[in-house]
Amino acid sequence: MHKILFPVSEAYPLIKTGGLADVAGSLPPALNALHCDVRLLLPAYQQVLERVESPEKILEIYVPESNAHVQLLETVLPGTDVVTWLVDHPASFQRPGNPYHDDNGKDWADNPARFALLSRVAAMIGLGSTSLTWQPEVVHCHDWQTALAPALIGYASRRPVTVFTIHNLAYQGLFGRETFDTLHLPESLWSPDGLEFYDQLSFIKGGLVYADHLTTVSPTYAREIQTPEFGNGLDGLLRHRASQLTGVLNGIDDAVWNPATDNNLATNYDASRFAGKNKNKLALQREVNLPVAADIPLLGLVGRLVSQKGIDLVIGALRQLVQMQLPFQFVSLGAGDQEYEHALSELMLKYPDHVSVMIGYDEAHAHRIEAGADMFLMPSRFEPCGLNQLYSLRYGTIPVVRGVGGLADTVVDVGATSLADNSATGFVFAEASVSALVETLKRAIDFYQDPPAWKRLALAGMEKNYTWRTSAEQYLHLYGTLIATRT
Repeated sequence: MHKILFPVSEAYPLIKTGGLADVAGSLPPALNALHCDVRLLLPAYQQVLERVESPEKILEIYVPESNAHVQLLETVLPGTDVVTWLVDHPASFQRPGNPYHDDNGKDWADNPARFALLSRVAAMIGLGSTSLTWQPEVVHCHDWQTALAPALIGYASRRPVTVFTIHNLAYQGLFGRETFDTLHLPESLWSPDGLEFYDQLSFIKGGLVYADHLTTVSPTYAREIQTPEFGNGLDGLLRHRASQLTGVLNGIDDAVWNPATDNNLATNYDASRFAGKNKNKLALQREVNLPVAADIPLLGLVGRLVSQKGIDLVIGALRQLVQMQLPFQFVSLGAGDQEYEHALSELMLKYPDHVSVMIGYDEAHAHRIEAGADMFLMPSRFEPCGLNQLYSLRYGTIPVVRGVGGLADTVVDVGATSLADNSATGFVFAEASVSALVETLKRAIDFYQDPPAWKRLALAGMEKNYTWRTSAEQYLHLYGTLIATRT
């Protein structure tokens, strides 16, 4: 039984801002089901403490470099058997709002100190320098918020294996040299071969340089980040570490995302009761005040309204589809850049029979969009893995995606060959342009006019298996190999 410490900055259902939380909420239970002993390590954010019942204080830790007295609280991840340790330091973590920024979207000024503290606690547990009797064989860190832990662990002679997963290389935790000094990090870490990145402190390099093995959340993204286009200035380092870099595709929680049992839906359905999907479409049209029409293709979008997600391409494409008088409706849910929020809202006001927009996020509504839409749009400029296309496949909703990252790994474009061998699952385009998206949507809308063919395409997607067990098995093999190599 492998013992694995899983330090993260967010985990569903306790706190979530993005896909990292979904991974942290799903992979540890899947690993436990494979007879691992996983302990989740998470900041005791105010929102987290409000959602757990009577966590038990198990330890007090003094972290000298952070001059912090920390309590370690123990609970379990709701709905699982995963032991969850909360790093309780009120000055760092007990504040309202987002884990990373205030209500105005401005990063908390003390983020470097907050997440250095999380990394230091992870390193102390990993090295057995607390009074805990449990010590991990593997410390599996995620994104820049816990990336200092592999660097701090790497100095020890007797230490656990370290794994670092890149969920999104665009977020690197970059701060000035003065931050390095105030954090009291070892001076030996300040070099281009360490944490220094063009005279800045790069938290993420703690993982990229010092972890025993690197993973990303899809095989294609693992290749892409070794190129200048997707490497964000770190492609050279990642090419250098290519032999220790693996792409492991994320999975989905098929108990939460299952149209046959989803309590958020108007009607449950599955591949053998596919007619129920249309009932969800009609219910969604009523809910979002679009004309109720079974024969008009309904396009869905759930996600952050930012450039990475290609929202500007969606806005441009919607305008052209209206001008071309093509049959379509569009429903979206998400928040992000005000420019995109305003543009989508204006489209809804101008074309109320075509466009419905909700600014914000609502989990139940996201499920209803996945079930009620005919197509799901993900024209991302880059997409490390993506989960919504996996949800869409599960719900018989056809993904329309740009062929990057995990989207390229999970969606097979409609074509003569893929239709003939029943491998087609969606519509894929290459160029990040409005014209490319419009041409692909025209192709999809035309295909929609053949209901039997559309149903076959949807059912092919529903047959795919992207559960967390597959991903967990790959991680378990990786852990075993690393542990065996070290011993």
